[in-house]
Amino acid sequence: MNLGRRLLISVPYGWLVVLFLIPFLIVFKISLSDYAISIPPYTPTLDTSEGWSGFAAYWSKLDFENFVFLAEDSLYIKAYLSSFKIATIATFLTLLVGFPFAYAIANAPEEWRPSLLLLVILPFWTSFLIRVYALIGILSNEGFLNQFLMWTGVISEPLVIMNTNAAVYIGIVYTYLPFMVLPIYSTLEKLDGSLLEAAQDLGCTRISAFWSVTVHLAKPGVIAGCFLVFIPALGEFVIPSLLGGSRTLMIGKVLWEEFFSNRDWPVASAVAIILLLVLIIPIVLFQRNEQKQREQNK
Repeated sequence: MNLGRRLLISVPYGWLVVLFLIPFLIVFKISLSDYAISIPPYTPTLDTSEGWSGFAAYWSKLDFENFVFLAEDSLYIKAYLSSFKIATIATFLTLLVGFPFAYAIANAPEEWRPSLLLLVILPFWTSFLIRVYALIGILSNEGFLNQFLMWTGVISEPLVIMNTNAAVYIGIVYTYLPFMVLPIYSTLEKLDGSLLEAAQDLGCTRISAFWSVTVHLAKPGVIAGCFLVFIPALGEFVIPSLLGGSRTLMIGKVLWEEFFSNRDWPVASAVAIILLLVLIIPIVLFQRNEQKQREQNK
């Protein structure tokens, strides 16, 4: 391998080392420390100033009591399970909304597609936090949605949406919808319309041809979109905090509270490490799916 290729490959590896591996090792070191009332609020078990003797003493004192504490406390277990449940349901709802969007854009006249895609991407030009605050004004008891439904006579009293899981689902679907629409659209846009005609010529109805051909060929985009929504939704903090309230239990909220409210950095770091290990599974599956698609397209 020549020097130019080595330098080219070293750039992403250096990026991962600086922005992922080193912060991960720092957080992992804190997760093995002891809580202390100090600044920073933990007592390091590794003293690098003592050289190799410090490393030897560190290994003799090494323990995983913070991780054991997480395994024994039902609050953290419930937070992980609740996050997984909310992220899974929200991903499914985003798919139900996003697939028709992507299908409609892919079948729109070609001159309309850039404008329609722009409308999907347009919310990203606004601050994420501002968009979530805007949802508060829409979903609150005196918000636009309740006012509109009461004006049309659909309801006689305001619906309680804020501070519920329903508001969290709405927030995640609204926020991450482009992540679902764009990969599905990129797959449907390449679909050969003659395949649907062939399926109907062979006896399929329009509905069965849609499920057998369109949905089947769109599966790579669906899988990619589901991963792109599920992975960030699992560790979401802003949406459940602002829309879900205190009754919504997600691990992102627990992580923030441990860091900034309880100031228990070792436990918070242990929560973050376990969350990262949980996220590695869908990330690896997503990468394998992408690699498989690239090999099939060669």
